[in-house]
Amino acid sequence: MDILVTLNSKYIKPLKVMLKSLFLNNPDESFSIYLMYSNINDEELENLDSYIKMNKSDLKIVSVDDSYFKNAPILRHYTKEMYYRLLAFKFLPDELERILYLDPDILVINPINKLYNIDIKGYLYAAACHNKISVREINRIRWSPYDIDAYYNSGVLLMNLELQRQTIDEQSIYDFVEKNRLKLIMPDQDILNALYSKKIKSIDERLYNYDARYYTYYKIMSNGACDMDYVINNTAILHFCGKRKPWEKDYSGKFHSLYKHYEKLALKGTV
Repeated sequence: MDILVTLNSKYIKPLKVMLKSLFLNNPDESFSIYLMYSNINDEELENLDSYIKMNKSDLKIVSVDDSYFKNAPILRHYTKEMYYRLLAFKFLPDELERILYLDPDILVINPINKLYNIDIKGYLYAAACHNKISVREINRIRWSPYDIDAYYNSGVLLMNLELQRQTIDEQSIYDFVEKNRLKLIMPDQDILNALYSKKIKSIDERLYNYDARYYTYYKIMSNGACDMDYVINNTAILHFCGKRKPWEKDYSGKFHSLYKHYEKLALKGTV
């Protein structure tokens, strides 16, 4: 199974936590972890390679020239590397037909094989829309000129690389950034939705991109069905969306203790 991550040195420790949860909860799978990066040093790469090999998987290095997206806006906790997922089709091996992109602020708490093998024929991506009414409507208004049907979260993306190579124009992405740089609040996610929303297959957010901030909302909207037992037994991907992250000292949230559990497992005996 092929997994894509795009990040810099700041997110290596969270990446290890995400990967540990992935490995532990998919014990029958072997993974190729494709890392797209510009600024990670050799020692960090060697350390990460050893960590992944220890978990019976492989690290695939995809170095991206630092000039890519050098003038694109970077806001708050976002980094330049977030844009790289938009050009993954350009840098990944031609023989790869699909790949699953995962943000490092994720826990994988159940098997992901059903997600990975979803039929995405005719779609560029499969992704989840965080369907909270206020968020949904604000983003539809922001990008109304592009007539988006839904606003998808870019933290979990099943990518149809074959179709992307055939249809995505790299220059159109740069042109969009230049034209809309003052409007980009969630930069790569805004680009993804404005340009490609109609070519994204919708997946269940409660299963494959559960926003850890909204436990009570999910439970209420499901008439109590989406409770903690449901999440632990059914949700494959738990996503710590937003500015505040579970590895920070001042974080508090419903799933904080679960994150700390995997953090302990991941970082024990590592640097």
